[in-house]
Amino acid sequence: MHINVNTPTPVISIKPVVISAPDRGENLQVRVSAPATGHELPIIVFSHGFGSSMDGYAPLVDFWAAHGFVVIQPTHLDSRTLNLSPEDPRTPLIWRLRIGDLKHILDQLDQIEASIPGLSGRLDQNRIAAVGHSWGGQTVSTLLGARVLNADGKPGEDMSDPRIKAGVLLATTGTGGADLTPFAAEHFPFMNPDFADMSTPTLVVAGDQDQSMLSTRGPDWFNDPYFLSPGSKSLLTLFGGEHSLGGIPGYNVTETTDESPERVALLQRVTWAYLRSALGLDDSNWQAARAALEESANPLGRIESK
Repeated sequence: MHINVNTPTPVISIKPVVISAPDRGENLQVRVSAPATGHELPIIVFSHGFGSSMDGYAPLVDFWAAHGFVVIQPTHLDSRTLNLSPEDPRTPLIWRLRIGDLKHILDQLDQIEASIPGLSGRLDQNRIAAVGHSWGGQTVSTLLGARVLNADGKPGEDMSDPRIKAGVLLATTGTGGADLTPFAAEHFPFMNPDFADMSTPTLVVAGDQDQSMLSTRGPDWFNDPYFLSPGSKSLLTLFGGEHSLGGIPGYNVTETTDESPERVALLQRVTWAYLRSALGLDDSNWQAARAALEESANPLGRIESK
């Protein structure tokens, strides 16, 4: 199956770009990856999964940057590279601090742009997408309009951000309550999302073999962000995909249980095409990607939209 993409360009990647962030207890470090050429470049803010860092997800980041996006990756406080103690008073608040990290990046885009040699004046700050994997997907979902239910079952604070024009949620957890195991319900009370107000255009990506140890449900749990949210949404189901979706956390990382270069290649191209469409750059690649999956004799997945 072939999905056309534009010609790749060399990529410049710089880290750490340090942003002052006194409210989180230490400065925020980010990695910026950008094509070496081009102007009016759209932006992806990427939120990593639990324990990862700005150094993760190279299979996606390298591809997106080589094909025209500027990708900004923060290192959240749960990263293994920071080794935050479980007794640290910030630990119960990390889910909120993660959201604050992404908003802080948006607030400081001018500073980030100016700090990278050759990048100044090349960003299109009107075309910003947010992408997240696993816990990062839940983090991103709040910027798209999802809300965390309080203990009384009522939606909590609205933390959506209008600067985010589109999103991609990769292996993002579904509803809480009875759908959580007792361990998850006790230790992760923030895993109780309400998608009723998540109206920002979004592509949800789920593996049909992704069985979470945190949920009492099967892989369909990861479809909730699509089925329970309003507005323009698409769902990419990856056949045989588990939580690493073929190996997106990094090249040859040990946590990948479903290694598949073909699955990763499909995900690279479909997410790229979707974001170009959702950000108003070009819809033809997205339509071609959907057609390619529909017409394939042995498809790696399927796309549905509403």
